[in-house]
Amino acid sequence: MKAYVFPGQGAQFVGMGKDLYDNAPIAKQLFDKANEILGFSITDIMFEGTPEQLKETKVTQPAIFLHSVILSKVLGDDFKPDMVAGHSLGEFSALVANGVLSFEDGLKLVSQRALAMQKACEASASTMAAVLGLDDEVVETVCNEIGAEVVPANYNCPGQLVISGGVDAIAKACEILKEKGARRALVLPVGGGFHSPYMEPARAELAAAIEATTFNEPACPIYQNVTTTAVNSAEAIKENLIAQLTAPVKWTQSIQQMIADGATSFTEVGPGKVLQGLVKKIDRSAETFGATL
Repeated sequence: MKAYVFPGQGAQFVGMGKDLYDNAPIAKQLFDKANEILGFSITDIMFEGTPEQLKETKVTQPAIFLHSVILSKVLGDDFKPDMVAGHSLGEFSALVANGVLSFEDGLKLVSQRALAMQKACEASASTMAAVLGLDDEVVETVCNEIGAEVVPANYNCPGQLVISGGVDAIAKACEILKEKGARRALVLPVGGGFHSPYMEPARAELAAAIEATTFNEPACPIYQNVTTTAVNSAEAIKENLIAQLTAPVKWTQSIQQMIADGATSFTEVGPGKVLQGLVKKIDRSAETFGATL
């Protein structure tokens, strides 16, 4: 069975999508429509902007979404997923790719999500840190000992867990985790503590937008970050999408479940190769590919 996976924030690079725009009429049409919907020329920033401009959350999230979704449309009949999953933001790309959301609705939700998260970041000082070389249980125990100020945020692959929370609490957690033997415990250059209780204001704001959006039944199962299992109901997809902002991204568990359910290959659709690398670390025998024009 063919699984298609969609990257999240951090995969962006200047020039992303330009080859699609120049070589596929459907891509040009969708990028131009995106500029209209967003009310600014995101293509100028994606194709010719600076890394700083592209790093702004309100730009990054729609940019990655557009690259992924438009690439899946350009693939045409070659795009035939048996199952899909997306890492954090990538879940929205996956939902457009498997027919749950329209292109327009997906882009509007991603834009609203980015702005709501930006606002939540500005409201309270929070951050994230990558912890390498420790078992998940050790990291979870340290988080529990520090308390609600720090939580596991991204289970990326065995030995790589990102934690999220208050700035001081994250610094304290990093010190303790290094003492526990972490190969690295590194504060990340992000705008705030994503996938933690610090995103509650954004979750509430996004929930209203999601409730007001039409969700169709999926063409194939989506393995969502919150549940890690195959989801086939539009209602359940909505609930999980709302919960996602304050809950951890269980990527390791999702990929393991997809393999258990019959996935034989994973194709990453979007900028970069991050997810291909993570899939290989989760299961070395899994076949991985990057979608290309």
